Amino acid sequence: MERTSIRLGGIELTSPVMNASGPHSAEKGEIYELSARHSGAILLKSCNIAGLESPDNLKNRGVEHFVELARELTGRGKTVFGSVIGTTDDELVSVAQNLDRAGVRVLELNLADDYVQNSLGSFNSLDRLKAVIGRVRTEVAAVLAVKVPPKLSLEPRAVADLFKQSGVAIAVCANDLPKDLAVDLKTGVAAGGRRTLSQVHAFFQAGGGQLDIAAVGGINGGRDAYIAHLTGAKAVQVGSTLIKEGAGALGRIDRELDSLLAERGKSAVNDIIGSIRFDP
Repeated sequence: MERTSIRLGGIELTSPVMNASGPHSAEKGEIYELSARHSGAILLKSCNIAGLESPDNLKNRGVEHFVELARELTGRGKTVFGSVIGTTDDELVSVAQNLDRAGVRVLELNLADDYVQNSLGSFNSLDRLKAVIGRVRTEVAAVLAVKVPPKLSLEPRAVADLFKQSGVAIAVCANDLPKDLAVDLKTGVAAGGRRTLSQVHAFFQAGGGQLDIAAVGGINGGRDAYIAHLTGAKAVQVGSTLIKEGAGALGRIDRELDSLLAERGKSAVNDIIGSIRFDP
């Protein structure tokens, strides 16, 4: 669907909808099902060198398992993104290098999870964050994305500036919109005065158009994706809905988004990104 095609981190994608780096992205069978049922990018589960048994949300078979899958999928022309975790800078770099050599187009540094943050302290200060990103950036060719902790102690503008200076093209941010938020999709107007609505919105504003934003969380249907785009997201990652519904969720959300764009006379997702307005 041409209306939902985007360019994320300089990479052409047929859809802004993709899986988050956990659900249906760890085992060969489920990854291949996702690949068969959705034309957009596939994000592999976060992985480290040797694999993990706990915490459960980061349980994985280790980077070699995902290297094999990435090679198979990229060999078939699929756009594959990798997600990187580690407890040391060296491990983070090694995982990133392995996935990079396997042909992944985007490397998501999953620095948001407590397991990683407690070990690396990446977001303890801007200097520490710069050091972690810098180590990886100099060792890989793939586009870099960084997953931001939902509860961020650093100022979004300072982090966004650092991302741009350090060669990070994509910020993966929490789609933590207020539960009572009312948005008129016809006009793109949110009820209430001007304010920052979510981490996605904060980083979109801070990025000044030079940083692509991927929204994660709360994407259950095309309307949710549409609102995320209005607040600044260029792409959306689907987690819990994928668990509940299965691989078909991604295509359904993409189709619903396409219909909403068509109903409102929009020719492309880019027409609405960051265009939310406020009333009064």
